[in-house]
Amino acid sequence: KEEIDRLVDNPALVTRDDITERLFQVGNQLLDFPNLRSIHAGGILVSEEPVTCYTALDLPPKGFPTTQFDMYVSEAIGFEKLDILSQRGIGHINESVEIIAANRGIKVDVHRVPDFKQDEQVNNRLYQGEAIGCFYIESPAMRGLLKKLRCNNYLTLVAASSIIRPGVAKSGMMREYINRFHNPQGFKYLHPVMEEQLKETFGVMVYQEDVIKICHHFAGLDLADADILRRAMAGRFRSKKEFERIQDRFFINCRERGYPDALTAEVWRQVASFAGYAFSKAHSASYAVESYQSLYLKTYFPKEFMVAVINNFGGFYRTWVYFNEARRCGASISLPCINKSQYKTCIYGSEVYIGFIHIANLESEVADMIISQRDAGGEYKSLEDFISRVPAGIEQLVILIRLDAMRFTGKTKKQLLWEAHMMLGKSTSEKNMPMLFQEKPREFTLPVLEQTRLEDAYDEIELLGFPVTLSSFDLLGTRFRGDIRACDLMKHAGRKVRMHGNLVTIKYVHTVKGEWMHFGCFLDIHGEFFDTVNFPGSLKKYPFRGYGIYLIMGRVTEEFGFPSITVEKMAKLPFRKDPRY
Repeated sequence: KEEIDRLVDNPALVTRDDITERLFQVGNQLLDFPNLRSIHAGGILVSEEPVTCYTALDLPPKGFPTTQFDMYVSEAIGFEKLDILSQRGIGHINESVEIIAANRGIKVDVHRVPDFKQDEQVNNRLYQGEAIGCFYIESPAMRGLLKKLRCNNYLTLVAASSIIRPGVAKSGMMREYINRFHNPQGFKYLHPVMEEQLKETFGVMVYQEDVIKICHHFAGLDLADADILRRAMAGRFRSKKEFERIQDRFFINCRERGYPDALTAEVWRQVASFAGYAFSKAHSASYAVESYQSLYLKTYFPKEFMVAVINNFGGFYRTWVYFNEARRCGASISLPCINKSQYKTCIYGSEVYIGFIHIANLESEVADMIISQRDAGGEYKSLEDFISRVPAGIEQLVILIRLDAMRFTGKTKKQLLWEAHMMLGKSTSEKNMPMLFQEKPREFTLPVLEQTRLEDAYDEIELLGFPVTLSSFDLLGTRFRGDIRACDLMKHAGRKVRMHGNLVTIKYVHTVKGEWMHFGCFLDIHGEFFDTVNFPGSLKKYPFRGYGIYLIMGRVTEEFGFPSITVEKMAKLPFRKDPRY
């Protein structure tokens, strides 16, 4: 498992010998084949008779009576199939409202969506792509699209929510839509029917309904066949023969209507691209409503909103990215504290305390005892007081001390570690004997035990997954921090630059030739996002080598006002070593 995790984080570690090459070949052949017997996360079948009248049931480890019917078989039999799914974006919103009420005493009505749509500050945040944590619009690609469209209203966001989908993007029509959006007089419709039916979207098929309209009005398909296409677009159709029948009918009808073959082929190309999952307009519109609710909370209550995002463990990014965003929003991030922290992350004023849930290897029972004892008997006064009230073992106590969760005592971590071992280091039999009188532990005078900030940072990385008291950039062996800041990229369009970036996420894309190219998302030293493009040529010479900080050299390119760096060279930078090892 550890080796697999290392290879996932850093694929360059793979040894490319004959055996591994063969493994890659076989693995590629297995792609997209079923590899396990699984159940839908929330698929419910409804039938007029008990399901056992039709099939035997299976009881997997999760304990739900389960059939092995897929959605196609279920439909053929005549079952109603409902997908009842949870959605973390709603959790962000609901918990934000609760946290705002507790922290500020303000009751927020998130259902005032018409007001949110007209709010200048909310729309300005949308325009700037400042949407980290906001439902559906926080990914690098979506934030880039918002900036390229200069999106500042609800209707544009509805369209953006659909054109970001693979169908439109893969066909090349996303870029075409942006072009036409900014220059509505500078293009020519493919055909008058396109103008008649798709004027709202500048002649581009954006929604499932658009494809149905074009198939019906342009190619003369009946609505039943158009609906089969709609189902294919949503990935809910698997009869290749039926699909090919409709394709043949599409081309025959167009030929009978006298359309040039080139025109017919181009319209079909755009239609067929929607097999990569297009949205219905209602779907996009409802997503955009939830995005606006998130945006409103992020605009006016950013710190509380980010705490809610962190607590729901849902979103595009890793947890440390959301803590970084909370800091950008003005919050002060504090390490866990046995007198302040809750099981989940909490906020007091502008101070955010990391929750016990984020501490690696801290048992949930211990965290619950810390909170319940504190609620019942008040704050802990000392290490001795804590040990007397919370029967945690030495291993759990060491974890808390290493994260400075007892800093209120005014003692260093090494002093507390020494005292903890003195108090809990007795034999098990002696420790468990009931005492008639409380015995005061023997006190020792210790020499000065040095503790460096670098040591603290490595403790935080080990137990939280990211440093808190230092920036990741402070761990570098070099003092160079790049030529420019992320916010100044537009001023350097067309020029070569050097930047340091903390890798956030990578998007993997296949080119037409089947080669890999990557889109990287980074944070600069000030916590601002910037994006990179790694084409196959440079990627082969300078691959990503896992998460960390990279020195990036490349040329700043600009597209519709959105800057990125086309990478020419790139290298992962080493951290200073932990001085204890």
